Amino acid sequence: MGSLGYLKNSTMVCAPLMAESVEQMLKDMRKAKAEGADVVEIRLDCIKGFQPQTDLQILLRNKPLPVITVFRATSEGGQCDAEYKTRLDTFQLAKELGSDYIEYELKVASDLIREGKFHQSSRSKTIVSSYINAVNSSKEELSQLVARLQSTGADIIKLVLDADTITDTAKIFHLLPHCQVPLIAYSTGERGLISQILGPKFGGCLVYGSIEGKMVAGLPTLSSLREAYEVECIDADTKVFGLVSKPVSHSKGPLLHNPTFRHVGYNGVYVPMLVDDLKEFFYIYSGPDFAGFSVGIPYKEAVLDFCDEVHPLAQSIGAVNTIVRRPKDGKLIGYNTDCEASITAIEDALGVRGIINGEAVSSPLNGRLFVLVGAGGAGRALAFGAKSRGARVVVFDIDLGRAKSLANDVSGEAYPFEDLGSFQPENGAILANATPLGMHPKTADRIPVPERTLKEYRVVFDAVYNPRKTRLLKDAEAAGAIIVSGVEMFLRQAIGQCNLFTGGKAPEDFMREIIMEKF
Repeated sequence: MGSLGYLKNSTMVCAPLMAESVEQMLKDMRKAKAEGADVVEIRLDCIKGFQPQTDLQILLRNKPLPVITVFRATSEGGQCDAEYKTRLDTFQLAKELGSDYIEYELKVASDLIREGKFHQSSRSKTIVSSYINAVNSSKEELSQLVARLQSTGADIIKLVLDADTITDTAKIFHLLPHCQVPLIAYSTGERGLISQILGPKFGGCLVYGSIEGKMVAGLPTLSSLREAYEVECIDADTKVFGLVSKPVSHSKGPLLHNPTFRHVGYNGVYVPMLVDDLKEFFYIYSGPDFAGFSVGIPYKEAVLDFCDEVHPLAQSIGAVNTIVRRPKDGKLIGYNTDCEASITAIEDALGVRGIINGEAVSSPLNGRLFVLVGAGGAGRALAFGAKSRGARVVVFDIDLGRAKSLANDVSGEAYPFEDLGSFQPENGAILANATPLGMHPKTADRIPVPERTLKEYRVVFDAVYNPRKTRLLKDAEAAGAIIVSGVEMFLRQAIGQCNLFTGGKAPEDFMREIIMEKF
C-alpha cells in the first residue's frame, strides 16, 4: 500500500463571500475562519449600496484573516454596474487600505499596464483572472490564455472554466503542473467539483469551499475540504478514486472512504464524479493517477463495455459496481461487491447462516419467495444473490423487457411495474427495492406496495441508503416486517471495494463506526 503523505501542501483554502451588507460580510469572515478557511474572497459587487470610502475601510480594518478583494463587473459574471473609473478607484483604495490580494480581470489589468499603473509598489499581491467557456476552448487555446495571464506579471493568475461536462474539467489538470507562476484554476458547477478537491494534487495554489448554510453550486463546504477530504494532505502521489454516477450529489461515499484511507495509511482520495458520457470519461481519465472507481446509477450495466476484464461473478450478474486500474498494465478490471453485500445483509436479518459445529447451514433465503423491484445493476446483483441461496425470484420493473431478461437469467418470473400494487405475496416472502424511489431529496416517494400486503413480508430491504430509513422501511416496520436499510448493504459493498482499492484488508470495525456516526 502507498504511504500517507503527512507533510501538508501549500495550497490555501478560500471561502468566497457574497453577503449583501458589510455587517454580514464581517460575520461571514469570522465564520469562514472558524470553519478552516486560510483566506476569504470578498465580493464587493454583491454589497447593496456599496460605498467604497466607508465600507471598504470597515471591511479591511476589521478582517480576521487575509482577504482577496474582488469587484467584478456584470460583463465578467459579477454584479457591479458602476463606471469603469469607479472600479479602478476602488482597487486603488483597496491597495492603500492593505488588502492582502486584489483580483483584476485580464482586460482591466491590460488597460492598467498600458497606462503604467499596474505595477505600482504595494503591499497587496495581484491576481489576474479570466472566466471562459471550456466547451469551445482547446488545450492549446487555454495554454495561450495562461501565457497571456502570466505576461501581466501578476503574483498569481486565475482561470475559471464554465464546464458542461466533467471531461472539460480535465483540461485544468493538464494546465496546473506546467504553469510558471502560482495558478488558481477550476471549473464551475457540479461537474467541476473535483477541480476544487484535486487542485492540490496537480499544483493549484488555492481551492474554494463554501461556509455552512451558504452553499455555492459546485463548491464543497469548508468543513468537507478539511475533514472529509483533508485537502492539506493531498499531494502529487495521491491516488484518485471516485464514484461514477448520475446523479451523484446524494453520495456519502467520501465520508466513508476518505477516513478509511487515512486510517490504513493509504495515500488516496475518493471524490464524486458526475458523468454524462462513459466513453468520453474513460478516454479522458485514463492515466494511472485515476486508480479506481465505484459505479452507481445508472451505469452499473453499461460500464461493462469499458472494462478490459470482468470478474466472473460480475460477468454472470451483468453488472459492475467497482473498477480497479491494474498498476502493471493500466487495464480496467470490473468487480461486483453489491451481490454478497446485499444478500448477506438480508440473511443476517433473517437469522443463522454459514457453518455451525462444522456443519453447513442452509441459507434462510432457501425456498422463500423473493420479490424484487427494479432490474437495473443493483437489482441484478440482488437477483443473482437470491438465486444462489435457493430463493424463488419474482421481478418487477418499469421496463418489462428488462424484467423478463433478468427473470430468465435467474429462472424466475417477471411482471410489469404497475402490477406491483395488486400482487399478493405469500406469507414470509422477502421484498427488495432496487430502484431509486425514496432517495434523497425525494424522500416522500416509495414503491407502490399496498400497506395491506406489507404485513405478508418477513423482511423488507431497501437499497436506498440516503435517508437511512426510507418511507418504505418506515411503513414496513409499522406493518411488523423486519427491515434492512441500504446503509448495511452500502457498508458491506464498501468494505469489498476498500479491499480492492488498497490491496489490503479493510478495517471493518472502523468503517462501521463511521457509518453509525455519519449516516
